[in-house]
Amino acid sequence: MIATAPVLQYLIVFAVGGALCLVAQLLIDYTKLTPARILTLYVVAGVALTALGAYGPLVDIASCGATVPLTGFGYTMARGVEDAVRESGLIGVITGPLSSASAGVTAAIVLGCLCALVFKAKSKK
Repeated sequence: MIATAPVLQYLIVFAVGGALCLVAQLLIDYTKLTPARILTLYVVAGVALTALGAYGPLVDIASCGATVPLTGFGYTMARGVEDAVRESGLIGVITGPLSSASAGVTAAIVLGCLCALVFKAKSKK
C-alpha cells in the first residue's frame, strides 16, 4: 500500500471500490446481462488484469477497495496460481486458486449457514 494520510487513503479505497460497484450497477441497468454473467465477467476481468500486470498496482494503491469486490476474487485466484506454479510446477494451476481462495470461501459458507440458523426465512410476497 502506498503511504498516504489516513483520510486520503480511505477516500482512495472508497473511490476505487465505489467505481467498481458503479460499473457493475451500470451493467445491470443498461445491458441485458444477468447478475450471474456480471459476476463471472468481474472474476474473469480480475484474473485477466492480474495476468496483464494491471491489477497488482491497483491493489497497491487501493488495498481493500480493489480486493473486496469480485475482481479481487479473480486477483486472489490468479496470484494463487502464480505462487503455486512457482512452488509446485504445473500442478499449481489446479491447486493454486483453491488454496488461495479457500479462507474466503470457507468464511462465506460458515457465515451463510450461521445466518440461516439465526434468521427466519420469509416469502418474497
